Amino acid sequence: MIKGGKNMCISLKEITADNWYECTKLSVTEEQKNIFPVPVVYWMAMSKYEYNNQLELFAVYHKDLIVGVVAYGIDPDISAPWITTVMIDQKYQGKGYGREAVKYLVDLIIKRHSCKKIIIGHRPDNHVAAKLYESLGFQKIELKEDEIIRCLQL
Repeated sequence: MIKGGKNMCISLKEITADNWYECTKLSVTEEQKNIFPVPVVYWMAMSKYEYNNQLELFAVYHKDLIVGVVAYGIDPDISAPWITTVMIDQKYQGKGYGREAVKYLVDLIIKRHSCKKIIIGHRPDNHVAAKLYESLGFQKIELKEDEIIRCLQL
């Protein structure tokens, strides 16, 4: 468990039969739906069917309350972990949960995998994500039409 500012207590727990439905209730603001257009249930289905259960999905908890979802998988083309999802529910944004969740997820990836880098992407117009990822050490390495790719060198 990570403790952050203001006595923040964040943990990540796998999405299972016990918490999946609560996770499907999470959502972003209407404005953010242009940046993060799919609901959490999409990531659950994608994990199972497109990635053959290779995408690791976690509920982000603040104490006993689910405040978001994060996910990662190993990209076979580059043999590196790729953080695919960082989503904090609209009611809990701006409280530092996203920052702590990414830090916690990076620590978890480092413990589970022998890797030299971690990749993350975001939409070009997602300035909040860009600022967050830059502040955590993710450097821009590629600009695609619909995504900025960043890398954290370990």
